[in-house]
Amino acid sequence: MRSLTVAATQMRCDWNIEGNIARAEALVREAAARGAKLILLQELFETPYFCQDQLHEFLDLARPFEGNRLVAHFARLAKELGVVLPVSFFERAGQATFNSLAMVDADGQVLGLYRKSHIPDGPGYTEKFYFSPGDTGFRVWDTAVGRIGVGICWDQWFPECARTMALLGAEVLLYPTAIGSEPHDSGLDSAGHWQRVMQGHAGANLMPLIASNRIGREEGRNGTSITFYGSSFIAGPTGEKVTEAGRDEEAVLTATFDLDGIARQRQSWGVFRDRRPDLYGPLLSLDGRAPMRANG
Repeated sequence: MRSLTVAATQMRCDWNIEGNIARAEALVREAAARGAKLILLQELFETPYFCQDQLHEFLDLARPFEGNRLVAHFARLAKELGVVLPVSFFERAGQATFNSLAMVDADGQVLGLYRKSHIPDGPGYTEKFYFSPGDTGFRVWDTAVGRIGVGICWDQWFPECARTMALLGAEVLLYPTAIGSEPHDSGLDSAGHWQRVMQGHAGANLMPLIASNRIGREEGRNGTSITFYGSSFIAGPTGEKVTEAGRDEEAVLTATFDLDGIARQRQSWGVFRDRRPDLYGPLLSLDGRAPMRANG
């Protein structure tokens, strides 16, 4: 039996960057002390969620992947604690900027980079101003604790992302996130919807899923604000919520899974055996029509 204890975390962020890093480190240390070997921090935890506003000054927050100070800090921590630790950061690559994640293995080695594929654009979440669409494709990594797949926030609304990672051999799905209230509609609360969609990914692919969100109210520069609703959770391989955080408190959640037992369950259930890729052509188009050949 390959028993794996995983952890989800959530915390507030402000413009004290060193304070954010220290809080994130404290959560990782707490999770490791509770036996977690795979620990998920939330999306873009180094700063507040600056995408509420479209300000060129925030583009200066982006840093290259190579020699990245934040990634190096948490790589040292991962090595010290012997944990697998994905690290979300704002990346600059040449003239482009990306919403990216570095996968750090339990020995502190940085295994590679994923760039967020789906970029949202709406009131309060104007990410297209800051991030180019990711060009890495969906990624999974062989780590010390198993084969791990990671999407980033808006990626979680797309079943194609989760299914692709499953087809690539992922054993656990991770989603670091920043989501909360909607500035244009104070009556809209997407927390339940957000959770249920990811629970569906876990159940459809028969594998555990970890989601980490931020908490707290963050003020934009243009008079708007977002109250991030936390509700981070861990789902089991049939989509059941195993553990869940509240909406406004810092938290560390843990759960333990038998990866070998889940692999047998996934294989025996037959959803991968019975797939029909020959019928899925419309998925390769935006309008639901099977793609046309180059010559028409």
